[in-house]
Amino acid sequence: MVCMSAPHGEVAFAGQRVKQKILIALVLSSFIPLLILTYILYAHILPLLTGETHRLVMLGLQVLLLFTGLLMAAGAYVIWDVAAAVARTAQIIEEARPTSPLSHRSDEIGTLMQGFSRMLGTIEGQAQEINTFAARLDAAYKELETTNSRLKEFSFKDDVTGLYNRRFFSIRLEEEISRYRRFNHPVSVVLLDLDGFKDVNDRLGHAAGDEILRDIAQILLKHSRGINVISRYGGDEFVVLLVETPKAGARLYADRIRQVVSTYPFSHGCRITASFGVSSLPEDIAAAPDDIVKTADEALYAAKRAGKNKVAGYEQVVGDRPVESGKQG
Repeated sequence: MVCMSAPHGEVAFAGQRVKQKILIALVLSSFIPLLILTYILYAHILPLLTGETHRLVMLGLQVLLLFTGLLMAAGAYVIWDVAAAVARTAQIIEEARPTSPLSHRSDEIGTLMQGFSRMLGTIEGQAQEINTFAARLDAAYKELETTNSRLKEFSFKDDVTGLYNRRFFSIRLEEEISRYRRFNHPVSVVLLDLDGFKDVNDRLGHAAGDEILRDIAQILLKHSRGINVISRYGGDEFVVLLVETPKAGARLYADRIRQVVSTYPFSHGCRITASFGVSSLPEDIAAAPDDIVKTADEALYAAKRAGKNKVAGYEQVVGDRPVESGKQG
């Protein structure tokens, strides 16, 4: 009897550990929807904040992301520990399984061994149930991770074009400006606005206008590096964050996009052009780094005033120099 009770007690202890681990995993998982909601709220309020408040909120967002990562890691560890406990339980059962033909005897020993075999069968079934539950818990946790990732992506994507939206651009711009301040790495912003797009919308309708916006998005994606951040800034305005790109490279990029747009065969026989404003750090160091979008916007309107379908840099706004038209497509 002593020999039989030892493995049974150890199995019961292992089963209790599994239940505790599963409870911990469920508690950890319950925090994830709240974190997702908080993350989305952060994304919505970030563009509305300025100065010190914006910096503090960004710090809070980074702490939140760190906490989410730690939560995911803790959940993964718990699931791994559950699997280890189940494996240990299975090992105990296997070691306790009778290997001799004693269970076939017709005397008291045979009866005891048959009872022991039934007990092992029950424990084996319970271990299998725990293993199945652990697998389901692991699947549910992975589904939560996927949902979390999709919700983050959804909160940062534009519905019409599929590009990143203004919220995401604001976050990435803050990161790149921080890199510029620490390491003096160049960064440029190209802001573009479609010329006369309102007339196209009025004449052909918003569905046709949305189709043109999607075409512009595809042009930008096709002719940009993967590390660049392409966003729909609002209406018919798009903005591109050119990472590790000085002013000269940004101007070349903008003029290349300008030429492609001006010769692109848009639907409904439309001929669309765009005007571009370029601002860069450190070249435009006279402007505050946080105002790089504002300076790009000023350059954009300089291009508009010069006749549209042109590229203008912020230095042309400051120096009141004529805006170059580039090659006409």
